[in-house]
Amino acid sequence: MSTQQNIAAVETFLEGLGSGRDPAELASSFAPDLVLDIPGKPGVFPWVGQGVGRGAMAAFIRDLRDLTEPLAFEVDDILANENRAVAIGSLQTKVKETVKVIVSPYALIFSFKGDQVSRFQMLEDTYAVADAAR
Repeated sequence: MSTQQNIAAVETFLEGLGSGRDPAELASSFAPDLVLDIPGKPGVFPWVGQGVGRGAMAAFIRDLRDLTEPLAFEVDDILANENRAVAIGSLQTKVKETVKVIVSPYALIFSFKGDQVSRFQMLEDTYAVADAAR
């Protein structure tokens, strides 16, 4: 896809994520064999680690909404080329169980194959995430 199409795809995903759209509907724009990669301490949250497929993306979105409460999600920039787009910014998220707040910069990396996202990687302060989960 073109650079502008990739930026639009990321913007559409982020808008849907923030608006509460159905996780399966959001995941439908991802490739059936999507690789989901969210580094961090295993076992901290169900989405940490690697997953495969649209179901993994839908589960990530569902679990994120069930276990956390977004307080702030700022997108500073979306950088893209024909194969990849990266959203960078900062977030503040409250963990519902512990009531602790994660404050972290983030990068969301979307790799495209054709008109679908084939790889999604989320980079954030994994220490802050693990600390807030305890």
